[in-house]
Amino acid sequence: MEAKLLNRNAVGIDINPQSISISEANLQFQCEMNPKIFMQRGNATDLHFIKDGSIDFVCTHPPYANIIKYSKGIDGDISLLDVEEFLKEVQKVAEESYRVLKKGKICAIMIGDVRKYGKVVPLGFRLMECFLQAGFDNKEIIIKEQHNCGSGKYWQNQKIDFLLLAHEYIFVFQK
Repeated sequence: MEAKLLNRNAVGIDINPQSISISEANLQFQCEMNPKIFMQRGNATDLHFIKDGSIDFVCTHPPYANIIKYSKGIDGDISLLDVEEFLKEVQKVAEESYRVLKKGKICAIMIGDVRKYGKVVPLGFRLMECFLQAGFDNKEIIIKEQHNCGSGKYWQNQKIDFLLLAHEYIFVFQK
């Protein structure tokens, strides 16, 4: 929707057909501008339908490795994978993002860390390494504070010996 409002051509990709339908419905508004917006059901690990070096900006917010399930068993849904398998798939996403992005252009990705058995798994930094290995340069690391953390209510009346994770990272990479 933002791309349409800003008169920018866009490609939207999602593995969940329901999300594609919702996005297409949200794009049905009148606007002075008429950019080309293409919605595609797909997986960011395979962007074969996009030419090399043809995209100006990649923006993504992947699921968090088996923490919040994005679907009920859609083939290729990386939210259903454990951390190590998730990162193998993220490496493919990083390589495809690098391939389709024009030289000098930007890729932004938002992700947070997770906690497993009371210990922090630095998912954000491990994801960052995947993008660096794909050839990107790290331009910025932005820390976004979360004020509406849904899990906080669960832990509110519990005795815990750890801090709640209340941040996400926005990694800004450049090709």
